[in-house]
Amino acid sequence: MRPPGSVSPPASADRLYLVNAAGLPAFRPVFDALSTMGFYNISPTKIRELQAPDPGELLDREGTNLASVLDRLGRANPVVKQRIEEYLARVVPGIEGMGPIHVGHMETIEFRQRVVGAKEPWRFPAINMSDGTLRALAVLTALFQFGERKTARLIGIEEPETALHPAAAGLLLDCLREGARERQVVITTHSPDLLDSDTLAAEQLLAVSAVEGKTTIGPVDAPSRQALRDSLYRAGELLRLGQLEPDESSPSNAEQLDLFGPSP
Repeated sequence: MRPPGSVSPPASADRLYLVNAAGLPAFRPVFDALSTMGFYNISPTKIRELQAPDPGELLDREGTNLASVLDRLGRANPVVKQRIEEYLARVVPGIEGMGPIHVGHMETIEFRQRVVGAKEPWRFPAINMSDGTLRALAVLTALFQFGERKTARLIGIEEPETALHPAAAGLLLDCLREGARERQVVITTHSPDLLDSDTLAAEQLLAVSAVEGKTTIGPVDAPSRQALRDSLYRAGELLRLGQLEPDESSPSNAEQLDLFGPSP
């Protein structure tokens, strides 16, 4: 390793060099790719709280700047915001629209929802909405926040189906597939309903097992692949039966690289 100050831009001994290296043309694409990746574990509780305004360029991990991201989309790319609203109305029937509103120096999200007997949609702030509605909105925003821009290379979402009605799983899968047309989308799930699709191929799946402290991630094993290819079972059905297991012979179970040297 070169000593601090021997490279340009200068390095600091107490922090990663990537931010400094972004000043070099050769490193800038790496920095841009890593800094625009989004990894999400959405928290409805955090979304219900009043949020401090920010530029809204990238939805944060728990969705705590969701109002700002929607505000940016409404101003800069209303077509994308309308697409999010249309998908949300399909996933959560009765929702007619939503948008950010200011509460003093803070902001939140206001939803417009049809109510039986009312001539106009009723308006509800985020604090009055269900976990499923807030999570669905945040997942849709994570998927479509960049519009047609190619800047984001990867979006990762942990259990996007949590708190949604099982009947909405198919619609959610459609949303995930549409988002994957523009960039790579990776999700984790325990939901057989989300995987209950005739068009979900074995090559799109990685299975996970944890036995005696060892976690294995890899392509689904050969019997499961064959069952999916022959249309004998859907992936969701195999998961319900406990038959969606990783292939132990997969080369993906390689030794982890020692990136930082031995522990002190």
